[in-house]
Amino acid sequence: MSQLSLQNIVIQYGQQVVIHDVSLQVEHGQIGCLLGPSGCGKTTLLRAIAGFEAVTSGQIALGDTIISSPQIHIPPEKRQIGMVFQDYALFPHLTIANNISFGIRQLSKVAQTKRIEQLLELVNLSGYQKRYPHELSGGQQQRIALARALAPKPKLMLLDEPFGSQDVELREILAREVRDILKQEQTTAILVTHDQHEAFAMADEIGVLKAGRLQQWDNPYHLYHRPANAFVAEFIGQGVLIAGEVLDNYTVQTAVGVVSGSLPVGATPHMPLQVLIRPDDIRLVAKAERKAVVISRVFRGAEYLYTLQLSDQKTTILALAPSHQQYEIGETVYFELDMQHLVLVP
Repeated sequence: MSQLSLQNIVIQYGQQVVIHDVSLQVEHGQIGCLLGPSGCGKTTLLRAIAGFEAVTSGQIALGDTIISSPQIHIPPEKRQIGMVFQDYALFPHLTIANNISFGIRQLSKVAQTKRIEQLLELVNLSGYQKRYPHELSGGQQQRIALARALAPKPKLMLLDEPFGSQDVELREILAREVRDILKQEQTTAILVTHDQHEAFAMADEIGVLKAGRLQQWDNPYHLYHRPANAFVAEFIGQGVLIAGEVLDNYTVQTAVGVVSGSLPVGATPHMPLQVLIRPDDIRLVAKAERKAVVISRVFRGAEYLYTLQLSDQKTTILALAPSHQQYEIGETVYFELDMQHLVLVP
């Protein structure tokens, strides 16, 4: 049985439907993620799981217990769900030990002390019992917030943009650390984020949301290599969808030339398709048959991300090149295709 199950969830405010028929399952000990742009509904779904939002139709179950439906609404404090927020929500006037023990005060002092020591060791902050939150770095505070949420051994952990206040380099590191901690505790979790790098670093399965609709629920590899539709293809990883036309069972004609690979079932000659071209599919070289004009570039330290306009004057693609391989805006460049995996969408 799944640890968390959402079945045909609809949430609406008055006449406005904000969540449309969302279904997903997270197995025990797995980490799921709700990923999407601002306003897509991911936080609303998380709040519904936590018990802060009522569902209009459908049901949410934790194990074999229905916790939300139009007829049933178990209060948040009785759901055995832990939560970690972006701002940590640590109590500044309490020591680290007292912060962690906040949700387990019903245990004996001996049991509290043992659980605090166990969790501090788990988050690599042993010996920090007597410190206060302001004495810790942001990353350390994040780990203490996680330890506090884990202390009562919740059935499910919810993480709402937990790394949003950290700089970009630290986010992925923290995501991997938090993943390791949750896995050691065998805690089922749901992460909400708009950052796909965090999602990839942490989650076993990811749900991409757009305007309250679940576009695809899949593992990170399949989301990247087998997107269900154009939105997922463009949202996951940088890339550009360009028009293509099926030539035969293995090839498609596009503005960058003929590309080959496995075509969707039912593809027939002359059928229009869209081909996803990612920056790592394009290799800039000294001379080749294919050429384009640089119309913009972004310096990324070790590399440049170039936007190239093809000879048809309307199709643009992206290309990565080492930063020592520098091209000016307006310059003609030559490229070869290095497409290891063909991604096609209707």
